Amino acid sequence: MLGKKIGIDLGTSTVLIYVKGEGIVINEPSLVAVNRDGTRILAVGRQALEMVGRAPDTIQVVRPMREGVIADFVVTEGMLHHFIGKVLGRQRIFKPEIMICVPSGVTSVERRAVTEAAISAGARQAWLIDEPLAAAIGAGLPISEPRGNAICDIGGGTTEIAVISLSGMVVAHSIRVGGNRIDDAIAVHLKRKYNLLIGERSAEEVKIAVGSAVLMKEPLRTEVRGRDIVSGLPRSLEVTSNDVVEAIQEPLGLIVGALRTVLEETPPELAADILDRGIVLSGGGSQLRGLDRYLSIHTGIPAVIADDPQTSVVRGTGLALEHFEVLKRNQSYLR
Repeated sequence: MLGKKIGIDLGTSTVLIYVKGEGIVINEPSLVAVNRDGTRILAVGRQALEMVGRAPDTIQVVRPMREGVIADFVVTEGMLHHFIGKVLGRQRIFKPEIMICVPSGVTSVERRAVTEAAISAGARQAWLIDEPLAAAIGAGLPISEPRGNAICDIGGGTTEIAVISLSGMVVAHSIRVGGNRIDDAIAVHLKRKYNLLIGERSAEEVKIAVGSAVLMKEPLRTEVRGRDIVSGLPRSLEVTSNDVVEAIQEPLGLIVGALRTVLEETPPELAADILDRGIVLSGGGSQLRGLDRYLSIHTGIPAVIADDPQTSVVRGTGLALEHFEVLKRNQSYLR
């Protein structure tokens, strides 16, 4: 009873941590700086972000999570240990109970890896909840009612789409396409069209500054700096929101395809509810300008962005942990 209850959104691009009674206490990039042979962690989170593209050969900045799953177990464990230690502070006598959200499409081996990493990092007990359920709870959807609730959570590495009714997922689909794929598409487009080579961080900055899913009457503009492929010298370029629209059609098309797959598999009664109530968008990727309009045009169903979409999943994970005894009876929640 004296141990803290912690909800973790262990994302590909961001780690968010919710503590019962305190709210969201950590919102940092899921980046770790390690030495060349990967035996020592040098920096975690924001400190590691400062090193991206600027570190010498002796330091590697890695993402221990790839496409929603653990890519490097040892580094993930170290990152969790760092963040959990930060949350607990001096109160380390009582181990915390932790709930972590995972993509609905992960395998049992990947689930076990996440649980083991949390236990190794200091958890007394670790539970897993499917990401679409956590997102739906965090977005305030009435998931316990016998009605169709459609959620589309666009994270850094994955997009999770599910239709939920009576506290369970009726149809769910997970694709390994998210904000990072959109960043990559922007970088590739600038390289092909303008012979400008930019880094991962610069591509994300372009997406945040002028990114849009639909063409704008008055395009936004920003300046990006990189290296000219032809001359090899540094160069700056003005990029517009319409450049980004052209660049990101492929990842957006994959998200639309996944949405259509889920809608095609949805029972007719629930499909009628979704047509009436629309699709709720959550996750950092849903903040892309005009994405709700883009998805509405391509699916014929209204799309609505949740309040504070970036924190929907971690808030839902925290709420699930607070109502743990009720949810434990429904094994579709917890695994």
